[in-house]
Amino acid sequence: MDTEKVIELVNQADKNCSCSHEHHPITIEKMTVGADAYDQFTVFLSDKNYKNVLMIADENTLHAAGERVVTYLEKLDLSYGICLIEPNEIGDVVADEQALVQALLAIHDEVDCLLAVGSGTIHDITRFCGAKTGKPFISIPTAASVDGFTSLGAPLIIKGVKKTFPTASPIALFADIGVLASAPKTMTAAGVGDMMAKFTSLADWKFDHLVKGEPYCPLAAEITKSALDDCMLGVDKIARGEEEGLKILMNSLIQSGLAMLMFGQSHPASGGEHHLSHYWEMEFLQKKRRQVLHGAKVGVSTILLSSLYPKWYLEGKLLPNGSQEKDEVKKIIQSLPDAVSLTELMEQLGGPTTPEQLGIEQDLVDRSLKEAYLLRDRFTMLKSYNEKG
Repeated sequence: MDTEKVIELVNQADKNCSCSHEHHPITIEKMTVGADAYDQFTVFLSDKNYKNVLMIADENTLHAAGERVVTYLEKLDLSYGICLIEPNEIGDVVADEQALVQALLAIHDEVDCLLAVGSGTIHDITRFCGAKTGKPFISIPTAASVDGFTSLGAPLIIKGVKKTFPTASPIALFADIGVLASAPKTMTAAGVGDMMAKFTSLADWKFDHLVKGEPYCPLAAEITKSALDDCMLGVDKIARGEEEGLKILMNSLIQSGLAMLMFGQSHPASGGEHHLSHYWEMEFLQKKRRQVLHGAKVGVSTILLSSLYPKWYLEGKLLPNGSQEKDEVKKIIQSLPDAVSLTELMEQLGGPTTPEQLGIEQDLVDRSLKEAYLLRDRFTMLKSYNEKG
């Protein structure tokens, strides 16, 4: 589905959607994915008449795109600063208290707007700090690696625990297709992994609505499913590193973020597979181990749950006692692709397919399957299985 069509559907959600859930309009003023993205960026800044902007990046993203963005800023009649988020003691840039304080200290009263130059972590830091200081931010992705560029939530590590905070979406997004194509292939594979996670997240969301009556928005689900389908159809082009493939992937990630923005929560794009990923991430932080890309983790956890959810259903361990929705849940299970096909898809992209390939031991996998559901107050099939058994 074309992104402009998605925005139109969202902004007319009261007419287009049958659910009673409150819909949030898209407040993003401009989104450009293409070769002229940075030209459009300078036009946008000029129209806004900003006089002072602050770029938030890290050393890698400064080299990937930030230095080039600076050449565009220097053509404008404004002042700019750069806040380089420092890595932690083991060399990872993470969205934790240390990084947040560093960014907050760099934001002074004269700053009109923040520029998030990076991928998921830099965006989470920027959107949180922007919301806390009342500064708008512009998204400048350096890789098509996550779907959170346009969403409201900021997943942060607070005292070693992963928590998502409601913040703000960007006022604009400018993704240079050349920058995306130059990103490491592992990050592109992670982006597909984050999209692949929608198979289980959509299933979990429908399960949650069916069994527990939690809010469900058919339009948000439709937008997410359409983005997922577009991405899966474009996998060959993405795997070959074609610019058209990168554009398909980036637009799919953007649309997934818009669905979350519209619903106001992450239900359309985050289910049990994300809970496993968060659990693994927290374990790595506690053990001071280098982090693994978010999309790589959720891609692997999606493959894992796609093999376990059908098995648990057949064993009668999925539905709560007394539940009458067996036939409907069966349809949800049947909508999931088999783990073998997902494994083949990720192998095509050169991405990981098993926890072992991520350095995640079987003991950690076993513990996460029993405990990860506790991280979120959401009724996934992972949670139902544990509560029943």
